[in-house]
Amino acid sequence: MRLNKFLANSGVASRRKSEKIIEAGRVKINGKIITDLSTRVNKDDIVLVDDKEINLIEDNLYILLNKPIGFTSTVKDPHAKRTVLDLLQLNGRRLYPVGRLDKDSCGALLISDDGDFTYKLTHPKHDIFKTYFVIVEGITEDKDLKKLENGVVIDGYKTNKAVVEKLQTKDNKTELNITIGEGRNRQVRKMFQSIGHKVIYLKRISIGEVKLGDLPEGKFRNLTKEELKYFRNI
Repeated sequence: MRLNKFLANSGVASRRKSEKIIEAGRVKINGKIITDLSTRVNKDDIVLVDDKEINLIEDNLYILLNKPIGFTSTVKDPHAKRTVLDLLQLNGRRLYPVGRLDKDSCGALLISDDGDFTYKLTHPKHDIFKTYFVIVEGITEDKDLKKLENGVVIDGYKTNKAVVEKLQTKDNKTELNITIGEGRNRQVRKMFQSIGHKVIYLKRISIGEVKLGDLPEGKFRNLTKEELKYFRNI
């Protein structure tokens, strides 16, 4: 097995990040520092990362979390008071968020210790559509929502087409569902800002065909066999 895949399947990091770890000289095989990305790991090899022994994980975890507002979705952030891993309390498992959901947003977030799974679902070539429930300030006009559907320019690039469903308006606010196939930083917020509306609440309610449903906020569950099969077939 190639070294970067071995590290990914051991829960160290995604394959891309594992390559950087290798190139940085942080990996040893049988006591020798390895920086060659083409190196293969044999069954009896002893692999160390930062001088800690790494082993393949036999049974990976695939978790759907309903992330509350106020938790960051990064593993290591010196400025973060609370991360999503604090909600899991699974000591001894190296888990990583699959993608991100910003601190001010809530809803569906995948978490796993399978580096290959993470790599696949976060690779730009895989357009996994995600649906968000949003509340924005003001009453949106249909012509502006059409702009979102056709793509708007944010941060110097034009977004891909989106699907927007206007649900209701009340108290000078509009509730909508929006589905996008990209995952750029704070994209949904910036999209609505581009048409003059500030997002005051954002909740991701589905990732592809996997829906958050009635999972309570702050709680998590394992993906079903059918859901895992769906992601692996993407």
